Amino acid sequence: MRAEQRVGLFVDIQNLYYTARNVYNARVNFNAVLKESVGERALVRAIAYGIKADMPEEGTFFDALKKAGFEVKLKELQSFYGGAKKGDWDVGIVMDIIKLIPKLDVVVLASGDGDYIPLLEYLQVLGVRVELVSFGKSTSSKMRELVDSYLDLDTDTRKFLMPIRNARRK
Repeated sequence: MRAEQRVGLFVDIQNLYYTARNVYNARVNFNAVLKESVGERALVRAIAYGIKADMPEEGTFFDALKKAGFEVKLKELQSFYGGAKKGDWDVGIVMDIIKLIPKLDVVVLASGDGDYIPLLEYLQVLGVRVELVSFGKSTSSKMRELVDSYLDLDTDTRKFLMPIRNARRK
């Protein structure tokens, strides 16, 4: 890592949130993710992509992300005939990264979703340094092999996770 590197951090909130909740019954410390993944380098953009699910605490959560230095982009949860619900930002994240490539030396993707493999391969062909931040337990091994640097959030859960407040024990 060199101080003159221009960094863009792109966070797939849902991917990290559900892994933290399902594997650790905890919340992600997005402040720590931002600080650790950028370090002393120049941050160009930190964008967090989320889905509005009409939950009471989500407004506070999105405000906290903004205070931490993230630009927050939100989409509504889509409901389909038959009751299925879907919300993902894959194409939006890919397009933002492609648009910002001229301003970046390093792309940091915070997601373990294997759908991003073609993006990572494309960025490397362009000569962009690619770094990945995710929970190793739920991350495609091919993604880890592809990137120049990998920050496994599983390795320091005290730093990257916070307990869920008011969590009821089963």
